[in-house]
Amino acid sequence: MERRILIDLAGLRLALIADPGMKIPEGFLPVSGKSEGMKTIRELAVFRFTCRKCEDAPCISVCPADALEKDGEGIIDRHLNLCISCKSCVTICPFGTMMTDFFRHHRNRDLFFDLDDPRELELFVEACPPGTVTFTNSGEAPEKNIFSLNDRVLVRDYLYTPANK
Repeated sequence: MERRILIDLAGLRLALIADPGMKIPEGFLPVSGKSEGMKTIRELAVFRFTCRKCEDAPCISVCPADALEKDGEGIIDRHLNLCISCKSCVTICPFGTMMTDFFRHHRNRDLFFDLDDPRELELFVEACPPGTVTFTNSGEAPEKNIFSLNDRVLVRDYLYTPANK
């Protein structure tokens, strides 16, 4: 199996709680489709695994720019070209899924890493809080709360399912 990165979303949340001013490095991969542009791996993972996928998602209805919508699987997609970073979605989300740091506009190029570039991938892992992003040769392991985001990224998080209510 090819080497992948494992992102511990719970660990990253704890790091942000411990130091709210922390600048979390962002890993990007190109995204095709209506969203266009570069999406952070962390945002993609949070929407896929942590979001409760509310039937009548208040984050979508409150967005003044119509920047949020659900895809065919019920996963929230934020259109970066429409989002005005007003954070109305953050305020209204009853589960705290929407994170304010998704909307930070980093001016420091040292915080952005192109995960398509092998060297930048290495630098991304090194720049993240210790133990939160690691390399692995393992695959998905739902019994350990490890899920595949794509062919190169695994995510450790507590997957929300309606049975968890």
